[in-house]
Amino acid sequence: MFRIFRKRPAPVFDAPLAPDVPLAVIGDIHGADRVLDSLIEQLDQIEDLQRIVCVGDYVDRGDNSARVIQKLMSYQSDHPERMICLMGNHERMMLDFLDAPTTAGRRWQKYGGMQTLGSFGIAPVPDHAPDDEFRRARDQLESALGRRTEDWLRSLPLSLQSGNIAVVHAAADPKASMADQTDKTLLWGHHDFENVLRTDGTWIAHGHTIVGKPKAVDGRIATDTGAYATGKLTAAVIRPNQLEFVQT
Repeated sequence: MFRIFRKRPAPVFDAPLAPDVPLAVIGDIHGADRVLDSLIEQLDQIEDLQRIVCVGDYVDRGDNSARVIQKLMSYQSDHPERMICLMGNHERMMLDFLDAPTTAGRRWQKYGGMQTLGSFGIAPVPDHAPDDEFRRARDQLESALGRRTEDWLRSLPLSLQSGNIAVVHAAADPKASMADQTDKTLLWGHHDFENVLRTDGTWIAHGHTIVGKPKAVDGRIATDTGAYATGKLTAAVIRPNQLEFVQT
């Protein structure tokens, strides 16, 4: 007797988009202050939009990180219920530099920290410089930021949930609930994120990884279009059963 084994159909992610309110998710900004202004102006024209969520990475790589931070803080202060800013891995590296300049400074500068220091009027530190030079740059940055801005950076949340839309910076472990995600995964990514489907019906809107065009595939909404290099800053506008991308 021969048994016929039927191949199981491949799993699919078919959960409908179901945010609690219409929201826009803005990808990585990286010091691109002018396109941030342009995108916010576009989003402010959308009458039913109730929330704007930035996925993090406001600093590094681009030239105007200081301006981006101040603009986001100002907008959030004026619209506390509308604007939510998450932390990205580059904010984390910046804070690590403040906390441990001699161990974190060289790495941070290599990944864009030089441009951030420059935006605050601080000269970058040569990689071979003694530890005292990194401590001096840390003290200058701490002074330039001020306590209010540093506290704002340290208080940035790592995720936001609206209905079945979870907004994070980098990724989410598809095999774990959103409540069980690690800080490392949310900020830096996860090896299964791009190839394993979630089974809980949660869409993950994220940045961190640059894509040529924003896209929504298999429960993942990618919004990072490399604004600092391309001049294209993207927002995913999400409503129940509807998604559109708004771009500078």
